Amino acid sequence: MEQLRDTPLIDRHQGLHALIAPFGGWNMPIQYEGIIAEHRWCREQAALFDICHMGEFLYRGDLVAGGLEGVFTFSVASIPVGRSRYGFLLNEAGCIIDDLIVFRIAENEAMIVVNAATAGNDFAVIGSRLQPGADFTDISAATGKLDLQGPLAREVMLRFFPAEVGALPYFKFMKTTILGCEAIVSRTGYTGELGYEVFLPAAKVVELWDLFCSDLRVKPAGLGARDLLRLEVGYSLYGNDLDETITPLEAGLEAFVNFDKEFVGKDALLKQRAAGLNRVKIAFRVGSRRSPRHYYSVCVGDETVGTVTSGAFSPMLGCGIGLALVDPKCAALGSELTVCHENVTMSAAVCELPFYGGGSLRS
Repeated sequence: MEQLRDTPLIDRHQGLHALIAPFGGWNMPIQYEGIIAEHRWCREQAALFDICHMGEFLYRGDLVAGGLEGVFTFSVASIPVGRSRYGFLLNEAGCIIDDLIVFRIAENEAMIVVNAATAGNDFAVIGSRLQPGADFTDISAATGKLDLQGPLAREVMLRFFPAEVGALPYFKFMKTTILGCEAIVSRTGYTGELGYEVFLPAAKVVELWDLFCSDLRVKPAGLGARDLLRLEVGYSLYGNDLDETITPLEAGLEAFVNFDKEFVGKDALLKQRAAGLNRVKIAFRVGSRRSPRHYYSVCVGDETVGTVTSGAFSPMLGCGIGLALVDPKCAALGSELTVCHENVTMSAAVCELPFYGGGSLRS
């Protein structure tokens, strides 16, 4: 049996009577007062998420000579200091080992933030692609991470932290001092709302959590609300919409692949693009309040044409929504589908992303 890990906030979660469940090798809060209530609070106020389970790696040295520039589907060397970039770590077949974000901390320093379930393998794979002697360290255990997300997040941040934090544009970050310790505050998130990700020493996470929660505009939210929030804006989830059998082209994320540079998996992606895709990502809306689920079948008539990768009931739209991988012939906007599982069937239609576009993300 896998030994599940606890974040530094496990006592706080238990004190709030959170529903705790395994996620990515960790005991994580799924909900506190309820997924729908926490989802709405994030859309209207400011929700606080424990994201200490994520992995963080630190690279120091020449980005090109040390080999980091060739590891991902995007250029690390061209990221301006103080900015971050999203993309992929691929295998030789062009499939996704992980999706991640790289933060350019200094000219010769970068932090790589990866998913919890894949962190150990990611560190080994990235390390194997670097030049001998490269300074590459796993700082996950020493690093804590809290996400404050919602339209009031900036106001809350400005109550506690320097005014410069409020001026951060999307996908830009700054080093600052929080609770007497060096920290990074980034204008990024996974909810479609205005938000901040705060990286600081793990030993200070409980103190920061309590500080945020002292503001009545802030409430804790669990992974259930987080998953619903990200799906409403069409963000992919590793393990559902992305994995080591799916390429970025199939996942509809070619925009995060820079074919003007070299990276592992590039040749496979070029061949796939030239040959044409056998399956593509679609977004769909259900014509009722029923919820499609991961691995439900997608059908046209009696033919199964694909599989749901993510699905849920959307409180903002009042209907079921989902992402799926399907035969390209069924991917045109407005195409009528049936989502099926055992005795469950629901009518659906292909739609555009995002499902919900009314968030405060770029406010």
